[in-house]
Amino acid sequence: MRVAGKMAFVTGGASGLGRASSLMLAKEGAKVAVTDINTEGAAAVAAEINAAYPGQGFAYQLDVTHEENWKAALQAAHDDLGGLNVLLNNAGIGGGSTVEDTDFATWKKVHEVDVDSVFLGCKYAIPLMRDHAPGSIINISSIAGLIAGHNMAAYNSAKAGVWLLSKSVALHCAAREYNIRSNSIHPTFIDTPILDPMAATITRDELKAKLARQVPLKTIGDPDDIAYAVIYLASDESKFMTGAELKIDGGISAM
Repeated sequence: MRVAGKMAFVTGGASGLGRASSLMLAKEGAKVAVTDINTEGAAAVAAEINAAYPGQGFAYQLDVTHEENWKAALQAAHDDLGGLNVLLNNAGIGGGSTVEDTDFATWKKVHEVDVDSVFLGCKYAIPLMRDHAPGSIINISSIAGLIAGHNMAAYNSAKAGVWLLSKSVALHCAAREYNIRSNSIHPTFIDTPILDPMAATITRDELKAKLARQVPLKTIGDPDDIAYAVIYLASDESKFMTGAELKIDGGISAM
């Protein structure tokens, strides 16, 4: 019960890291607002939570690129959960290639989903979280937000934006004495649906083996590897940690 009494709002909660984190937050005692543009998927995860932990799962439709949708979903979750004090900005997409080969529409879409959404989440969640402090904002960036690749121009840029925005939010909340912390998590390859486009010409097992060869630990991560970090940052165990980044990358950043 490491997050007992916490009230968490999770974006991109229908699958992948969002689903794993939602389930683990509930397992450790939190009420969880599972949100996603995939409303049925969010509802399924909330139902899965309630089957194991009755009354702890809630589902809401959320297009993270839509400002008014953010306001409505946050307010509804706040009212239904009895407050909010954990925000997990997890929703994200990949896309694009080199700076020359990426079209402007793709560039804008990746930034809209991956970093504009974090801005909107922080902007509109903080006023609701203040009255339920201590609070924790957890933003899923990527190791690609710290280490660039020649064919990841849009994704590198967006995830780097999440990294520094997390620090700015941390300093803002500290200066205002809100008792709300903000940190970022930086995974490498994790076995989630975001890998699906990469498996277009080879099997998923072949893809996982190929990616694992790039990781010093010779394996890719599981969604729970990130969910455990979410639990730590959501809990009061990390009460003295803000404006920091957790690299969960199998050693890639050490090379």
